[in-house]
Amino acid sequence: MSRAFYAEAVAPLLTGVAHSAALIGPGSEVLEFDTARSADHDWGPRVLVFAEPGRVAAVEARVAAGLPERFGGFPTVFGYHGVVRSGVVVAELGAWLRERLGFDPSRGVSLVDWLSVPWQGLAEVTRGEVFHDGLGTLEAARSALRWYPDDVWRYVLACQWRRIAQEEPFPGRCGEVGDELGSAVVGARLAREVMRLALLLRRRYPPYAKWLGSALARLPGSAELGESLERAVAARSWRERQESLAAAYARLAALQNRVALAEPLDGRVRGFHDRPFPVIGGDRFAGALLGAVSDPVVKGLPLVGCVDQVCDSVDLLLEPRRARAVTAAALGLTA
Repeated sequence: MSRAFYAEAVAPLLTGVAHSAALIGPGSEVLEFDTARSADHDWGPRVLVFAEPGRVAAVEARVAAGLPERFGGFPTVFGYHGVVRSGVVVAELGAWLRERLGFDPSRGVSLVDWLSVPWQGLAEVTRGEVFHDGLGTLEAARSALRWYPDDVWRYVLACQWRRIAQEEPFPGRCGEVGDELGSAVVGARLAREVMRLALLLRRRYPPYAKWLGSALARLPGSAELGESLERAVAARSWRERQESLAAAYARLAALQNRVALAEPLDGRVRGFHDRPFPVIGGDRFAGALLGAVSDPVVKGLPLVGCVDQVCDSVDLLLEPRRARAVTAAALGLTA
């Protein structure tokens, strides 16, 4: 609908005006997760138009003067909680990217840039669809952020394995002392980390919590992993829970070995030292990944990770300056 909206209603208003147009940024339809429920608020034909610097106000006025009230049976101006907005947002690309990400990738992407932008934000910029790139800069900016450089990818993966390593024996340990609730809570946390790691290994930026399971389900070859995690989360006993998590870990280990970013490792689970809790030994995989990093700066970073691995406060993740400051401080980098 938005593609047709641009082609039939918006583009004719911009004849002779240099611009780019796309459906990217926030919105469940950008990542193709929208359903009928999504249409209950702030939903309709949308397009984001990027104008040349200094031309935003003029382009906004031109669009407002000619935009039809409805398109495809939907209003072209809609709102939510009393906030009314046009389905056409006009912006300058560099300013829009700085607002969303905290930097403009057309000027290069530094290490702190890569690690301070939430996965959801990277997905929103690189997914969606470009309808027209008359300025010749939008696709280049998206391409620059399509995926991590290999050494940064290895580092983020290593930190994700580290998150698993920190808690993988705990579902069993909690259960052993009769704490089934604690075992279930830790098991669910580990299931989330496994899901994120599976997506990262397949070069997918994990979306935020609402769509994480949907993203995993769409990942080719993820059915058996998903079944193991479903059993782990639904388990009524800690023994069943840790066995199901162990099966998920083994599948992740096999996937990492196939991706070949580091030396292959034994993907079988084992006991946690002399205790009867099956673990994969996440630190083994973290170490192998870091051992394959060639960039000395990346190699020297603490195993803390990107902003999504440092913090899960939505209020921080949605504010690029805060996210950047927290990430830089945690990693000892210059913001």
